[in-house]
Amino acid sequence: MKHINYFLTLLVLVGAYSCAKIPPIDVPPPAKDSSYSVTESFESGRKAAYALADVDLRTGSWSFNDALIGNTAADTKDSSWSVRLRNGSITTNFKITGLKKVYVSSATYGTDGPSTWNFQTSTDGQTFTNVGSPVTVSSKTFQLDSFLITSTDPVQVRIIKTGTTRINIDNIIFTGASNNPGFKNVTDTLPTGDSTVPAAGRYVVPGSDAPPALGDNSNLLFGNPSGADSVLSMANNYLINQFYYIESYSSSRATPNWVSWHLDATNITGVADRQNDFAAWAGLYSGWYKVQSSSYMGSGYDRGHNCPSADRTSSVAANSSTFLMTNMIPQTPQNNQQTWNNLEQYIRTQVTAGKEAYVIMGSYGNAGTIDNGRITVPTNVWKVIVFLDNGNSDLSRVSATTRVLAVNTPNTSTVSADWKQYITTVRDIETATGYNLLSSLSTDVQNAVETQKDPGQ
Repeated sequence: MKHINYFLTLLVLVGAYSCAKIPPIDVPPPAKDSSYSVTESFESGRKAAYALADVDLRTGSWSFNDALIGNTAADTKDSSWSVRLRNGSITTNFKITGLKKVYVSSATYGTDGPSTWNFQTSTDGQTFTNVGSPVTVSSKTFQLDSFLITSTDPVQVRIIKTGTTRINIDNIIFTGASNNPGFKNVTDTLPTGDSTVPAAGRYVVPGSDAPPALGDNSNLLFGNPSGADSVLSMANNYLINQFYYIESYSSSRATPNWVSWHLDATNITGVADRQNDFAAWAGLYSGWYKVQSSSYMGSGYDRGHNCPSADRTSSVAANSSTFLMTNMIPQTPQNNQQTWNNLEQYIRTQVTAGKEAYVIMGSYGNAGTIDNGRITVPTNVWKVIVFLDNGNSDLSRVSATTRVLAVNTPNTSTVSADWKQYITTVRDIETATGYNLLSSLSTDVQNAVETQKDPGQ
């Protein structure tokens, strides 16, 4: 009887607990995938021979088949190194999750003729499928091609040669969305204009690689084109010294008027990769609109650098300085990624061949606005470059025969990729902008170099 009562009591207790209301457990929703933009610049790995081998790169391990990483004068490269692909392929040994779009820069190698290659992906590492159309390259100037990834599974990527002549590959940019995309050594930031969450503002902390404040190799050696000054009353011609470059900033346009910098081989050593850390400049006056890393989102315009990222690879601080939004203008993708990119690469090619350059870039005109009317889109983007042989006493070495290249491009989606079509004179740019460019030179020398149109050779 005692046993029966015990079991009856147990059944009652079980029934009571089974009928009790159990409080719900809060299960947090899965974390939203973060957007990413990761660049493989091929600056960190080394491979001197064509033989099949794996290479540990910034993004992870890659298989190089009949390919090497070159840095000769014949190799087209954005910074110091690029892939030279003969008749094989380069393939990631890792899978990339959430991949949506890939950008690849390619060019012919040395004096080789045109060639072709395919971009491929694989979900199993065995069968690779072509993405997009075959790419034909016919110039030593990099062309940029993009590939839309439709697979939702993690993929390996491959670039495979199909032509018979050698090519160079550089700056492969992977964009997508995943909290764990699969890259081993990097956690880059959001792709251009894709984030609604702005990055925190920051300052520039210069290192010993920053150009000197005055004298040879200083950023403003050839003069202050607009008489800009660091006083609040000059809100639309405000002088900002970012150490790695100097600019005149317009608070009403929310873009630079012009940016000036010196460029030589010490600035493009490839010590630092592209940082992609777009951010507002924390030092901007609080009463002015502060452009955020997200301000160009959905506008259709690129965040176009004035002082290029690839002109400042001597340190993380140097490269990071170029990603401040006070260094950006709304630039059409065709202008930014093709025309302007080709010109920038040409200038760096001259520098690696023994020149130093003093560069002034600017923009003007009103082609509308973005960011709810707060950022002005320029109609024109221009650049003036003074080329000198490496040396000292730079101002005194400029003569009537010194090479000065001036380019003025329309900021349109139909602009030609060939920047040489837009060569002009310094004087024509002065007329369009009202600036006094190269004002540190004597009047006679200015009259000589500013009225000549460079042949673009």
